[in-house]
Amino acid sequence: MNVPLLFGPYGSANLPLHVSEYGVSAVWFHGFNEQSFSDCEERKLAPCVEFKTFRADFSKYPELIPIGIDGKPIRYGRLVQGICLSRKEYLAEIEQNLISGLKQFKPRGVWLDYLTYAGWFETPEPDLQESCFCADCIEDFCQGTGVDAVTPGEILSTYAEEWKVHKCRKIADYGRHYAAIIKRTLPDGIVGAYMCPWTPEQFDGALTRIFAQDYDQLADAIDVFTPLIYTAKSGQSAQWGREWLSRSPEFVPASSKVQLILDAKDYPDSCTETAASPVPSWGLQLFAGAPLFQDPVQSRAFQMTVEAIRNRIGV
Repeated sequence: MNVPLLFGPYGSANLPLHVSEYGVSAVWFHGFNEQSFSDCEERKLAPCVEFKTFRADFSKYPELIPIGIDGKPIRYGRLVQGICLSRKEYLAEIEQNLISGLKQFKPRGVWLDYLTYAGWFETPEPDLQESCFCADCIEDFCQGTGVDAVTPGEILSTYAEEWKVHKCRKIADYGRHYAAIIKRTLPDGIVGAYMCPWTPEQFDGALTRIFAQDYDQLADAIDVFTPLIYTAKSGQSAQWGREWLSRSPEFVPASSKVQLILDAKDYPDSCTETAASPVPSWGLQLFAGAPLFQDPVQSRAFQMTVEAIRNRIGV
């Protein structure tokens, strides 16, 4: 697919009518928000939807909490992603929400969010728990792999690699399923995915071991991979985005596009560093970045980043 270069903020805050003068060509926003679509049309910007997949309010839906090694629901705080993937009724609700939104609106792209197993990575010290060991999930694993195991301990001690591969396959299968739904309605629509921003070896391979996000397996479903490069939240330096991009050819298929999302809290330093990367980001998102465009000085800093990336790519 010919993926366009898109630059702009994530969030529904109001943007100046002339914001495109600063290199902004798109806006990403949560869900199929009618006002956000209208705002994009008025400003001639590409509307891009962030669509929630495997995340829910566990206080309202405790049955969705994945089961840990000890047979009990996992620990979780205010922020957590990943639900038990054996809860078919809730999965059907997610799918219906996607179908309904696509029938009503025509976004330029849909970015799948929380397309992972349980955990949270926007923190310097993540609480990484092996999970999804309810009886139904274990049965699904055994049927899918031919393994004969009944306890989390047995799975992790004897079949850890098979367990990881099984989880990655399930996430990739759901990615392909949602991508097919999107493409049926929007043949030229972009399918993006927000990704854990870790390289494959970090935290003992947690990218695949815990979150089950495998770039190779997801590549045929996802047009644009978007790792969340939130430096302050993750205890990283402003160079993190540039360093991540320079490493990305090692584990992201060459045919895939990578477009970072940076945090407005880290602006403009992370933007400046990203613009200097010899491996360019295919466009750019700025989380909670809309208010910055009320300030011409801040806006021009974003414009300079856009121009630097375009020049490096050659478009």
